[in-house]
Parts: sequence; C-alpha cells; structure tokens
Amino acid sequence: MANKLYNMTPKEIVAVLDKYIIGQDDAKKSVAVALRNRYRRSLLSEELQEEITPKNILMMGPTGVGKTEIARRLAKLMDAPFVKVEATKFTEVGYVGRDVDSMIRDLAEAAIRLTKQSKLEEKYAVADQMAEDKIIEAIIPSKKSSTGKGSPSNPFDFILSSGGYVSQKQQYEESQAEKERSQNPQDEQDVQLAREQVREQLRAGQLEDQYIEIEVTSAPKGNELDMANEGMTIAIGNIFGDMMPKKTKKKRVTVKEARKILREEEAQNLIDMDEVVDEALRNAEQNGIVFIDEIDKIASGQGYRVGADVSREGVQRDILPIVEGSVVNTKHGPVKTDHILFIGAGAFQTSSPTDLIPELQGRFPIRVELESLTEEDFLKILTVPENAVIKQQKALLETEGVELDFTDDGVAEIAKIAFLMNEQTENIGARRLHTVLEKLLEDVSFNIPDVEEDKIVIDKDYVAERFSDTIHSEDLDRYIL
Repeated sequence: MANKLYNMTPKEIVAVLDKYIIGQDDAKKSVAVALRNRYRRSLLSEELQEEITPKNILMMGPTGVGKTEIARRLAKLMDAPFVKVEATKFTEVGYVGRDVDSMIRDLAEAAIRLTKQSKLEEKYAVADQMAEDKIIEAIIPSKKSSTGKGSPSNPFDFILSSGGYVSQKQQYEESQAEKERSQNPQDEQDVQLAREQVREQLRAGQLEDQYIEIEVTSAPKGNELDMANEGMTIAIGNIFGDMMPKKTKKKRVTVKEARKILREEEAQNLIDMDEVVDEALRNAEQNGIVFIDEIDKIASGQGYRVGADVSREGVQRDILPIVEGSVVNTKHGPVKTDHILFIGAGAFQTSSPTDLIPELQGRFPIRVELESLTEEDFLKILTVPENAVIKQQKALLETEGVELDFTDDGVAEIAKIAFLMNEQTENIGARRLHTVLEKLLEDVSFNIPDVEEDKIVIDKDYVAERFSDTIHSEDLDRYIL
C-alpha cells in the first residue's frame, strides 16, 4: 500500500507536524528523515532493500513535551500501520502479563484494519448500487421474491445443491414462478414502473425516514475462545460455519440506516479477505511503526533493587530480538520485524539511556532530546496549533450560546501561570494548560445556562483574580494531575 507521506520531503513532513506540535524541531527532523528513508529504500533493488534496516529513534524528555503527540500525529498522517505500546505493560517470559510478541500482533491487526478499510472504500460505488436495489426490493417486493427460489430449508438439500443437485420441490417452485411471470407480463411492467419511481424518490432523499424491513446476515457473538489475550483465538462457530448456510435475520430500520448497513455488508462480500490479509502483513513488515512509550521504566538503573525490578532486564532481553529482527507468529500468519521502525520514548529522569542493556542501546542509534517547555512555548500552544486548547474551549461553550473572548494579555497570563506552576511543583509539561483552563472556566461552565451575558471576556485581570490566592503558594497539590 502506498504511503501518502512517501511523496513528501522531510521539510514538508515537518511543516505538517508544526501545525499541531510546538517546538521540538530535532525530534520532528529525525522522524521526517526516518520516513523519507523508507521511500528511498523502496526505490532500490530487492537485494539491496533486504540489507537496509531502519534506524530506530530514542526520544528523551520530560512528560508533556510532545513525545507521544509526535507519534500520535504520525499515526493520523500516515497510511502505514502504527501501534503505540507501553513498555511497562510487558513482562519477561515466566511472569504473568503481556509478552512482548503482542506488540507485533497488535501491529498486524492494525495493518489488517487499515487495508480492509481501503479495500472497502474501493468497493463502495458498486455496493451503493446493490444496497439501493435491496432497499427498493424491500419497499416493492417482486413477485419472484415471495414465490421464487429460496435457500433450501433441508440441510441435505443444501449439501447436495453445492454439488449441482436441485431438489424436486425447488424445481417445482421455480417452474411455478416462471409460469406466473409469463402469464402476467402487465403486473411485471407495473412493478418495474413503480420501482423506477421509488428509485427517483430515493435519490432525491425523500424516503430517508421511512421504515423498511431488511434482511441482514446474523453474526453470532461470543463464539471465540481467547487464549490469554495473546492472539491465540479459536472461533468455534467457524469450524462448521462454512458447511451450513449463513443465518439471516430481519431488521426494521429507516431507509437512511438501511443504506449504511447494506452498503457495508455488500462491500464486505465483494472483498477477498485472503488478499487483504496478505497485503496487510506485507504492509506491516515494510511500513509498520511501533512506538514504545515509557521505555525508561524498564531500565534497571544503578545498583541492586528488589520488587518489580526483577523482570526489567528480562523485558529488555525479550524486546531485543524483536527490535533486531525476528519472525513473530500471529493468527493471520508470520510477520518479519526486520524492517519495522521502532521509536522508543521515555522521560529518563531517574535513569539514563545507558541503563538499558548495551545490545538494546545499540538498536536505537538515533537519540533525540526533547526540551522542557518555556513560557513562550505555552503561549504558542494556546493559540497556534489547529486544535489549540483555547479554540476547543470556545467551541465547547458556543454550543450553549456563550461566547468566550480571550484577550492577548489574558492568554499571556494563562501561559505565565502554567509555567510558574510547573516550576513550583511537578513539571507535567503542556498538560498543565488543561488544568489551568479547567480551573479558570469552572464557574462559567457550572453556571450555564443561568449566565446572563452572551459574551465573557477573559483578560489579564480575570485570570489573575482566579489564581490570586494560589499562584504564589507552595501548596499547589490540587493542580498536580
């Protein structure tokens, strides 16, 4: 599957990330180069492609400075399979918990979802037409649907019919339906004329709220045995499922809902799942990205420790072969990890990258340090990004008819207070802005819809007044998330 970022230069990728993430230019540059190198590798001969492995990245920096946000934005920007995992969720073999192979299983699932969705979108045009025909059939049933060929009720008939056998009952019903159609050509024409009128009304959107009864495939639920949540799933219904006809059930819904349901069902029937799985696994192997967060929490640190630390080095040793390149078995087939890009991230406040085992350190050759946020950064985060928190708060309160007007000096004061709180207590990065804004607008949000003014101005004085008794106090525990 082609990646839409493939045609973008590293500078263009950084420009897109700049819309959502303030600062951290080094990290953005490293990620952009890593993605571009994938494109360069895809242009080489197959022999050389096998030799070139991705250069994994290790991001270091305090919490709330944008490590996870960079990865999350990449996931939204990319057509490549992406999965984010926390290193602290894993345990070494022999301990209770998730084994490290599950990150690759998750990646395979993500790849299949991505590929399946793109295949479905290709089939939607045809599926829309088929869904429309079914809706018309539900509104004006044809003569043959009531007396014509149906699915054989006798399971022996069904088994035999798969080899070309047609029961006498079925032959009789078909001949009767054919005879009836030949005797009443006028009725058939009337039905066709009525159907064309209904088709026009459907396309004009006049029947959207009309209720109809449609037949949908009944998917049995709860028929899977999940072995320790590690991808070893046995679908009991599927063992005999292919031998018997699919169960259908009648559902009464509006035309609008019926169109969605039938469109998905018809598109699903048109795609070849074997082809989807093959393409998805190939995509995961060549373009997959795994973001391992909290990697510093599995670094052993200096000296001997007891308790939870006993399995930390074991987790590192289990992660090592996956990052180096190995084959992981998933329920859809084996996945080679040689060309998957791994991005590790951690605060590294109580440990350093050198506390990781040397073999794992060597597998993350690109090191990027993310800087703590300054007051100026906070000001930009509040206003510049396309999803800026101030824009979010304005939009939320506009739904209730209240307009918020943030003045420039008011926004600057919010940034200043957030910065001071991070300095005086725990530094939680940009997340502090959410804490400050929620406190600032708490009374306004609470008093809606009894607020008399339609427009509320948030200026420097308003902000200073709300935080006058707390900002210089050392006891700011209530603001720590």
